[in-house]
Amino acid sequence: MMKVLFIDDEHAFLDVLLKRLNKRGIKTLSANSGESGLSELHLNQVDVVVLDVCMPGMDGLRTLAKIKKTWPLIEVILLTGHACVESARQGMDEGAFDYLMKPVEINELVYKLEDAYDKKLFLTKKKRNE
Repeated sequence: MMKVLFIDDEHAFLDVLLKRLNKRGIKTLSANSGESGLSELHLNQVDVVVLDVCMPGMDGLRTLAKIKKTWPLIEVILLTGHACVESARQGMDEGAFDYLMKPVEINELVYKLEDAYDKKLFLTKKKRNE
């Protein structure tokens, strides 16, 4: 079963999103900052991270860099509002799987999560066979 960590500082947005995904059988964890997200990754094995680009403190791009350095097989999907689209594109250059615009459509998010999870499984299997 896929396990997804959401890192976003918008609590109401996260609450609604996580409830909808849990009803679809997706195991979710959440953190409200880049720093707390990294702490969650040290405590829990996850397959995919959904990461807000624009957050106070450690922003999404800095968090992405730390995730990819420490856990290179975890796939990261960036979430962005209109003001941060360029940052999301930069994140793609730095190893993000993809990015989605807020407000995110639930079916589109589920498809992206499944694609990212499939890629993570493929890369993990490939690494084991090397």
